[in-house]
Amino acid sequence: MRASLPFRVLLGLAARNVGRNKARSALSLAAIACGVAGLILSGGFVNDLIFQLGEALIHSQSGHLQIARSGYFEAGTRSPGKYLLSADAAERSQIGRLPHVREIMRRVSFSALLNNGRSSYPVVGEGIEAEKEAKLGTYLVLVEGRALASRDRYGALVGAGVARAMNLKPGSVVSLVAPTVDEAMNTLDVEVVGTFQSFSKDYDDRVIKLPLGTAQELLDTKGANVLVVLLDQTRNTASVAKTLSDHLQGLDLEVKTWDWLNDFYWKTVALYDRQFGVLRLIVLLMVMLAVVGAINVGVLERAGEFGTMRALGNTSWDVMRVVIVEGTLLGMIGALLGVALGIALALLISKIGIPMPPPPNSNLEFTAFIRLGPSVVVGAFLVGLFATVFASVAPAIRVSRLAIVEALRRIA
Repeated sequence: MRASLPFRVLLGLAARNVGRNKARSALSLAAIACGVAGLILSGGFVNDLIFQLGEALIHSQSGHLQIARSGYFEAGTRSPGKYLLSADAAERSQIGRLPHVREIMRRVSFSALLNNGRSSYPVVGEGIEAEKEAKLGTYLVLVEGRALASRDRYGALVGAGVARAMNLKPGSVVSLVAPTVDEAMNTLDVEVVGTFQSFSKDYDDRVIKLPLGTAQELLDTKGANVLVVLLDQTRNTASVAKTLSDHLQGLDLEVKTWDWLNDFYWKTVALYDRQFGVLRLIVLLMVMLAVVGAINVGVLERAGEFGTMRALGNTSWDVMRVVIVEGTLLGMIGALLGVALGIALALLISKIGIPMPPPPNSNLEFTAFIRLGPSVVVGAFLVGLFATVFASVAPAIRVSRLAIVEALRRIA
């Protein structure tokens, strides 16, 4: 029995067959390329939505990392006075010298009733270090007025939902009633200096921000609940969190990352992953359906050639390999064209931007881009390649099982 055809011979035959019917090959390549380009664009779009969601949560609410007393993140929001951190400047400065740490700021949290003289409204208060928070809150949008400053001893920045519910504007004076750390009630008058919107409508509907000293006066304490850490880049979060955990070991403190603090983020990521997985499956099926017809027709047209190969001593396995290698070559060329097309369109679209309406639970419009990454490009390429290879398997099996006499009858 003759030995199997060497791979270089198979590749040469496949290349000649791909170029034989240029119209059919061009149609198949266009289907593969369009499918791959579509996956790159949609995957890059989803990547950007996830990226912007994460950055919005970091730079409007949580920061990259938060440090608090052990147990605060599970139970401390109900009794923040039991989980206070002392104002240890030395410890803060040591953390600030760690690589990738840009800023450390203290926050104190409390629940209060906001009263405008006519009605009351429950709010969640945050005492912040105004100048430092300005470096963090790049995703906060001022609707009216201005941001808090250190000179605003009794100033307040309120969420747009709070301002709307209580009919507040810059210059409005309101009273805050809140329990102190000793569970006594205290009240304080503050003046609204501005209103803001963040990515989250729920956050805007319930939050009021005060200077840290003002909030501490209201709560009758000098402590804070959390240290918020701002990093140079989000991708360094995990490594800095590990370093901080080791650095603070034995101090009854815990470190939480921004994605742990925002469980909404992972739910959104899981939703997008499922949607994009369905899209990949649809593209895979579309490419297979578009290519399998062309390969079937081409294989049947050349049934006589395959019969001649069998008559000359080549095995059915050789015939099957020729067809599969041809499909692989077609898929590789089409996927490479799709990658080039997808990257070019992604760069063009990203220069223009895609205006997007406010997402669910938000009032802010934003501009989306196509954010490419290795996983998106390689994943799209593999989908295009394997879809074509899978589409060639059935025709290859069919023609390899065709009797030699029957195949020879089809010679034109």
